Amino acid sequence: MKVNLYLFFRALTGLSLIGLVYLGLTFHWIKLLYRPPNVLDSQGNFLPMAPWSAPIVREGSFDPKLIDEIYKKKNITIATTVFALGKYTQFLKDFLESAEQNYFVGFRVHYYVFTDLPEKIPAVKLGEDHHLTVLKVASSNRWQEISLRRMERMEELIESRLLNEADYVFSLDVDSKFYGRWGVESLGSLVGAIHPWYYKTHKEWFPYERRPESQAYISYSEGDYYYGGAVIGGLVKNVYQLAKTCREQLDIDAANSIEAAWQEESHLNKYFLYNKPSKLLSPEYLWDDRKPKTPEIKIIRFSQVYKNYHEIRPNP
Repeated sequence: MKVNLYLFFRALTGLSLIGLVYLGLTFHWIKLLYRPPNVLDSQGNFLPMAPWSAPIVREGSFDPKLIDEIYKKKNITIATTVFALGKYTQFLKDFLESAEQNYFVGFRVHYYVFTDLPEKIPAVKLGEDHHLTVLKVASSNRWQEISLRRMERMEELIESRLLNEADYVFSLDVDSKFYGRWGVESLGSLVGAIHPWYYKTHKEWFPYERRPESQAYISYSEGDYYYGGAVIGGLVKNVYQLAKTCREQLDIDAANSIEAAWQEESHLNKYFLYNKPSKLLSPEYLWDDRKPKTPEIKIIRFSQVYKNYHEIRPNP
């Protein structure tokens, strides 16, 4: 028996032809609006690159021996900034010891540790061509203030030293630990890490700053990925521009008595919206110990550790 679909749906909905067309278009736009982020393919594996052709680094996307040989000839230095203030100094030993087993092994690395408690910096044996400099900074009664000052301190360090001392720089959260290789495959002009909690989330649910009054504002119709502030990297000159721009935007917000939802991470996401990273690190490079390993994650390389925030932060 032949069925006239128009008459069927009209009888079902009571809508005219124009109404049915409008309904169809509405469902089409809803589908587009709520499409998932373009990170995984239909088989649930990470795509090889972002829509703007930036590679997404994950297990199987590079040959470790080959890429190490290529970069060995470049004689590069990788600066790494770490912020260990207050009770966060307790994480530094595991961070450094695990880094020495996994982080740019065989390459020149210089750690720059910002702390208000230099006497609590642990003595960790560093590998060949690995160095550590302690930089004393003022304490803070608010963890948000510590987060907000990160861009400013990175900008100052790069301007005063790193432009002449390093080729690449990474800024990494100290309350983290390395579990696998993190090498030169992660290097790029500007590098962002896809947040482990939001890579399967629709962009409308990303925790972007949604208040138009903030310089970090991103509308619900905008956004590519949600990037974790625990990992920032790239060429020294490019990270300098990122830190400088974010610091300027943070200053404007402060002058207007606005604090973005996730402090410097909110401003980082705004910066990456208009200055696309040239390389993206999959959540292998920024995991969370509270999150069970998922099938698409073949290896966990760097992960934020379990912690009681009420015990380590100076304020709620």
